[in-house]
Amino acid sequence: MSPKIVPIETGIFDAVRAIRAGGVVALPTDTVYGIGVDPANAAAIRRLFSIKRRDGARAIPILLADVAHLGDVCDSPSEAVMRLAEAFLPGPLTLVVSLSAELPSELNAESGTVGVRVPDHDGARDFIRACGGMLAVTSANISGEPPATCVADLSAELLGLIDVVLDGGPTPGGAASTVVDARADPPAVLRQGPLTAADLGI
Repeated sequence: MSPKIVPIETGIFDAVRAIRAGGVVALPTDTVYGIGVDPANAAAIRRLFSIKRRDGARAIPILLADVAHLGDVCDSPSEAVMRLAEAFLPGPLTLVVSLSAELPSELNAESGTVGVRVPDHDGARDFIRACGGMLAVTSANISGEPPATCVADLSAELLGLIDVVLDGGPTPGGAASTVVDARADPPAVLRQGPLTAADLGI
């Protein structure tokens, strides 16, 4: 069965309805296309792992509509987390924080942590906002396949497993985000991306 493919400008209602029903939606971001589910729905998260054929030991990141939603993912974000988030998000920075006990452990592969980012893409943030401010999102490809930077790049296998595709045109691709362990004091860079430790002031 093929998913419903709709322009992101007019298709958000259909995509939100799919998310609320436990569905999987492909969406553009500021790097590549992702597939997202409701991060509070454990069954949807397990479906995401199954679609990706992804090792359950690898956590699923959460994308936020705005920095204000950090408190929905992480109980009492620290001053360091808020400083980095307010200075560099939206943008190519992923903050590793402690996952709120209110969210399913399936998200974090039992590690107790999760990566959080605000994408620098207006359409993606509008959709995420309409879903309640956060989505569990991973790249829109079967594990081992190249990432997709346009809807035409999405594999037939993947398209047969998801519910809605939000077509936002080509995405820029580019380098993966810088990942910072924001639980450390001081925060520590775990993966170098566009932002260096010097850029971040850590």
